[in-house]
Amino acid sequence: MLKPTIFREYDIRGIADQELLDPGIEDLGRAVGTYLQRKNGRNINLGRDCRISGERLRNALIRGLKASGCHVTDIGVAPTPCLYYSCVHLKADGAVMITGSHNPQDYNGFKVVSGPSTIHGEQIQELRRMIDARDFLEGRGSERVVDVAAPYVEEISSQFQFDRRIRVVCDAGNGTAGPVMHRILSRLNCEATELFFEMDGRFPNHHPDPTVPSNLAHLIAAVRETGADLGIGFDGDADRIGAVDDRGEVVYGDQLMIIYAREILTRKPGATFIGEVKCSQILYDDLRKRGGNPIMWRTGHSLIKAKMKEEHAELAGEMSGHMFFADRYYGYDDALYAACRLMEIVAKSGQPLSFQLADLPKTVTTPEIRVDCADEVKFEVVRRVTERLRQSHPVIDVDGVRVLFDQGWGLVRASNTQPVLVLRFEASTPELLGKYRAEVEQALEEARKG
Repeated sequence: MLKPTIFREYDIRGIADQELLDPGIEDLGRAVGTYLQRKNGRNINLGRDCRISGERLRNALIRGLKASGCHVTDIGVAPTPCLYYSCVHLKADGAVMITGSHNPQDYNGFKVVSGPSTIHGEQIQELRRMIDARDFLEGRGSERVVDVAAPYVEEISSQFQFDRRIRVVCDAGNGTAGPVMHRILSRLNCEATELFFEMDGRFPNHHPDPTVPSNLAHLIAAVRETGADLGIGFDGDADRIGAVDDRGEVVYGDQLMIIYAREILTRKPGATFIGEVKCSQILYDDLRKRGGNPIMWRTGHSLIKAKMKEEHAELAGEMSGHMFFADRYYGYDDALYAACRLMEIVAKSGQPLSFQLADLPKTVTTPEIRVDCADEVKFEVVRRVTERLRQSHPVIDVDGVRVLFDQGWGLVRASNTQPVLVLRFEASTPELLGKYRAEVEQALEEARKG
């Protein structure tokens, strides 16, 4: 039996050798195969990251998919964006990526693609109910192996011709980005330093999550040592990008959004962009000032992708490093492609990455602050905080509560993936930041007491 808690908001995920055992995963394959056939069709693509448990999970899942009547195309060990690309390239009806993403090495999980979208929320719960009810189609499927890395590398690298040769450092964190990014870099006009490009599911050098500053230490040191124009980091399955500038300063997801969006606005005036509630106010102000249409939306790659389609946005992005390009691309989150776009901007400008943000107003921000809060009560706590803060301040409640102060803002939202509340703050001065944070944390403390 599969525990209900592994069926999360955006994926199915747990400790591989304890919670993702073969009989349950075979049932999951039957459920996914049945679900996708009822929605779209039986041609299903399958990929996996380089975690130790990946092959075992692949074998169990594929038995279930075939038992439901699916024809499975296995692309092997590959970045998640390669699986998304394979759906377009091979015109698949759906897909499954076996990946633990940026979670610890003993975790693994499944992202399910139905048609053009990644399923989430209630759709994932439907899979759980199908397993409980043994609601499976019966059939005799097939499997084949196809290499999509070659056409993927060709399609991406052919888009980019840099007039100026740039220096870049890339850190793949021993995840799946390494081998494919190496092939892309070899075709670009750049001098690349490659860190930890060998795939190793034990992640022996550092954890593959480029949004955690401590995981960027090797990248920062190499950028400074080589005099590179920029540095780029990837998460374990290469759907999230991290970056540092030529001085070794971290460039966060909302800052990357500004860089990308400014370039798009030079070609597409009035373009729409989707950010999330954790993004700096500077992002929304800057793009609006330049004639863009920035929209603040809920956190979560599945939710962002859906909103992006609804609003016909050219670009969407998250603080976590998911970057979705509809401009010149397919609209899914692809850190390898996002890396090429960033290098292109740096090459064309004739300036290093730090130059791209030099004109932005300076604010003081906190990183994401995580406060433990049980899954059973976290949304209720956020509701109470919202009601308290709404009495004295304007708020945005599209996802948790973003309370607006005179010279900044504070955020409290419930994580969709962990038993935590996520807080973030921004202000014009350190003193105001402390004041705003204290006020919000006081409201949170009162809300937790009831």
